[in-house]
Amino acid sequence: MNWTGWLEPLTARLRRLAGLPTRGKLVVSLISFGGAFVLGYAVAALVLFPAPILASNVPVPRLLGMDRSAALEALANAGLAVGDTQTTAHPEAAPDAVVWQDPPAGMAVPPRTTVDVTLSGGPQRVPVPDLVGYDAALAGQLIAAAGLRVRAIDSTQAPVPHGVVVNTRPPAGSTLLPGNGVTLVVSVGAPTITVPNLAGLSEIEAQIVLEQVNLLLGTSVRRTHQVAEPGTVIDQRPAAGTLAAPGTAINITIARRRTP
Repeated sequence: MNWTGWLEPLTARLRRLAGLPTRGKLVVSLISFGGAFVLGYAVAALVLFPAPILASNVPVPRLLGMDRSAALEALANAGLAVGDTQTTAHPEAAPDAVVWQDPPAGMAVPPRTTVDVTLSGGPQRVPVPDLVGYDAALAGQLIAAAGLRVRAIDSTQAPVPHGVVVNTRPPAGSTLLPGNGVTLVVSVGAPTITVPNLAGLSEIEAQIVLEQVNLLLGTSVRRTHQVAEPGTVIDQRPAAGTLAAPGTAINITIARRRTP
C-alpha cells in the first residue's frame, strides 16, 4: 500500500486546520525572511555603522619618543584618536615625550580606536633637605647624598656656633632637578666683639689691631683725601663701635697720596 500518497493529503489538511503554511508558502516565507535580513544588514553596514562593519583594521603607529603634538598628528593620520593621557617622571626622556602607549605599536585595531599615552615629566625633582643646625661639612655630604651639590657657602652672624648652617638657598623643601646647586648660609658666630676704631692707622697697624680682638682685615681700597695723611685709614666697614662676630672681616679705605 502506498502510504506516502495517503499521508501527503492528510498532512496538507492538518496544516490548513492548524493555520501552518504549506510547503510552498514555507519556502517563500523563508526566502522573504532571508532577504529582509540581508537588506537590514546592508542598511546597517552602509548607513548606520559603516566604519566598524566594513572598514579594515589599521596598525597602531609607534609613538614612543614623539612629543605630544607629533603623537596626536600620527594618530590622526592613522585614523585613530588619543585616549587617556598621563604624565610621569622619567630619568632620561625629555619632558612631554611619549614613554608608553596602549595598544602597542603594530597592533591592528579598528579605525577610531583610542590609544592611551603616558608622557614624560622629565627627571624626578629632588627636595632640598633641612640642614639647619648641621655642621657645614656634614651638610655638604647630605646635599651630595640627595643628588644635589653645594654651589657656594655664604657666611652670616648668628647666635649659633661658628660653622653651623643657619639657612639654605633655596630653602629646605624646595625641589630641584638632580645635580642643581644649593647655597649654604653658615654662621660665623654671634656678634660679641666691638669693632675697634682704625682711623689714622696704617694698613699694617690696622691688621694687627684687628687680629688682637679676633677680627680679620678684609679688602682695602685707596681714595684721594685732601686732609688725611696718605697711607692711613680714612674709613672702615663695619664702622667702629659696632658688634661683630669672631672672624669677621673689616674692610678699610686708605688715603691716597696727594698729587702736587
